[in-house]
Amino acid sequence: MKRGKKYMEAAKQVEKGNLYEKAEAVALVKQTAVAKFDETIEAHIRTGCDGRHADQQIRGAVVLPHGTGKKVRILVFAKDAKAEEAKAAGADYVGAEELIPKIQKEGWFEFDVVVATPDMMGVVGRLGRVLGPKGLMPNPKAGTVTMDVTKAIDEIKAGKIEYRLDKTNIIHVPIGKASFTEEQLADNFQTLLDAIHKAKPAAVKGQYLRSITLTSTMGPGIKINPAKQS
Repeated sequence: MKRGKKYMEAAKQVEKGNLYEKAEAVALVKQTAVAKFDETIEAHIRTGCDGRHADQQIRGAVVLPHGTGKKVRILVFAKDAKAEEAKAAGADYVGAEELIPKIQKEGWFEFDVVVATPDMMGVVGRLGRVLGPKGLMPNPKAGTVTMDVTKAIDEIKAGKIEYRLDKTNIIHVPIGKASFTEEQLADNFQTLLDAIHKAKPAAVKGQYLRSITLTSTMGPGIKINPAKQS
């Protein structure tokens, strides 16, 4: 893959093969985010889990203390009083069965998070094939299947992110923007690491965190020493 001049210049600042301390990596990921827009800073954490086994799955959510810097569009599946509550709490879209064809047939995906009341999961389940692959399916572990829609919406707007293993047992999550201070990024990153440590499945043997990389949208990856992240 051919890289641009800016990327090549930024990559020169990163020592190949070096495992950085957390504070160094945070500083460096900000320095190497040189695009004209406010790049997203992401953490990519390779685990020692085998996600093919149910007892080694990781899925949860955590509220980042400084948010993600991104405006999140929330869709809530609810009826009657709960639908009114969701609207009052600031949900961007609220609906029920009438949204099924809009999403399935018209390919409408102008939302980033889906929340549903438990009684609506039968309806939402019909969208499993389209929401599932996009990571948008509501889940009780992530707090997105709940009767307390106000709390769910408030937490998401405050910077709640969901983390889960992908097919290669890596967790990919945003921890902020390049415009954040080093302290804000470090706080968010530590909060994420604490949550992932708490979520460690008992069945995982050997090293839990195999590799940790911080990267900006257009910048190079910066590897952190996983052995020191407890």
